[in-house]
Amino acid sequence: MFVAPDPGRLRLRVSLRAVLGVGLAVAAAELAGLSLTASITGGLAALLALFTVADPTVRRQAVTTALLPAAGFPVLALAASLHALPLLRDVAFVTVVFCGVYARRWGARGHALGIFAFMQFFVIQFLHAAPAELPQLYAAVALALAAAGTVRFVLWPIERRTPPAAQPAPLAGLGLARPSTRQAFQASAACAFAIAVGQFVSGDRWYWAVGTAWWIFVNTASRGETLVRGFRRVVGTVVGIAAGLLIAVPLHGAPAPTAALVAVCVFGIFYTAAPSYSWMMFFVTVMAGLLYGLLGVLHPGLLALRFVETGIGALGAALAVALILPITTHAATDAWVGRALQRVHRCTTEAARRLAGDDRADPAPHAAELEILLGRVRMALAPLVHPLSPYRARKARARQILVLLDDCAREVRGLAAVAADPDASHDARLTAACERVATAVHALVGTEAAGRLPEPATAADHHPGAEQALAHLHALERALTHLAVPLRGSVRARVEGA
Repeated sequence: MFVAPDPGRLRLRVSLRAVLGVGLAVAAAELAGLSLTASITGGLAALLALFTVADPTVRRQAVTTALLPAAGFPVLALAASLHALPLLRDVAFVTVVFCGVYARRWGARGHALGIFAFMQFFVIQFLHAAPAELPQLYAAVALALAAAGTVRFVLWPIERRTPPAAQPAPLAGLGLARPSTRQAFQASAACAFAIAVGQFVSGDRWYWAVGTAWWIFVNTASRGETLVRGFRRVVGTVVGIAAGLLIAVPLHGAPAPTAALVAVCVFGIFYTAAPSYSWMMFFVTVMAGLLYGLLGVLHPGLLALRFVETGIGALGAALAVALILPITTHAATDAWVGRALQRVHRCTTEAARRLAGDDRADPAPHAAELEILLGRVRMALAPLVHPLSPYRARKARARQILVLLDDCAREVRGLAAVAADPDASHDARLTAACERVATAVHALVGTEAAGRLPEPATAADHHPGAEQALAHLHALERALTHLAVPLRGSVRARVEGA
């Protein structure tokens, strides 16, 4: 896990920055004389601000960070005021869940605000905070967001030097056909189940089941993705509980070593989030045990209860995605594969225009977006290629699709690099090759034609740049042609299953 590829050491830098931001937030709360409860609330707020805000530009990230209190403060007040009224509190919690998931239709900003609002309700349950503590909690969150913003945008502005690729928009649809709407109902049902069964098991720690159900639905788009994420969450939690028994329990909440280990966990959460959800949950679980130690309530039985509540939340999520407005794995996969292939088409077209002499055309952003889309395709196909998947034929097709899409991405990157070379020339063969690629993409997903490509300004036959571009285009055409077999097999399997 810790040797996974990290181009430009971006994950390392973001993880170190997170430790700095969370540490500064907690230090600010302590220097302000706030309570331990407020300091923990501030640290979690800073972690969330650095973890969830993922807008495509620095300006939008700053605006989203500034809007977090607008989503979080009312929820903090609502949760604290209803803490002594269980029935109303539970109804309000489910309502926050629905609104938080529904907000994902508005992209990265809605996603971040929804998570932040949910976690403010969750933290009140976690810390058993009373209404009288609200002023200190507000102050801690405000200080934390100021600290996180200072680190992110002033002290260590990583995104200014390495602008992130634009995140793909959520899958579209109208009404109940929109995945975010379906997931809002699914997550609400899952969390309602988690509240009911979790409170039956424990009247004090039931919220862990709700947190599990909520986070399983984050960054998923289908039934299969949700089930796989639930499995990985349980695995990460079990291993984290075992580590907590060996690490957190013996510390008995000693401040200095606990703070050091919490910093390690924050680093681990950020560093492993992208490559492995199970490892991320391991660090989350260990950190939760350490925080319980600081609060003076940690004991082995509490960690065992955490495991039980996690299982309840995962079961609730599994039942919800199976029974309530299910989004099939194939439907989500087809949508993401289609968007990736359309981006291949767009990148090819831009490269052809650039090679033809159009300086305004730039395939590089489209190649970067293709990489992001391929990440979503891998997530969508994860249930089919999972070792426990019983569908061998579907697993083989899914693996073939991944291999061929990776081939497409490699050729697109090479084509974009050739197009960026100012000495690369264009000849008539490139136009014909690009049009064949467009035809191949259209045959797979019905992409609209981008219009006739410009004629070459010069005919520099056999120029090295043109030869390299042609090689990439021919390889891309072959990969797209081969994709027809597994993609049509996937469609046929879905129809037969229906």
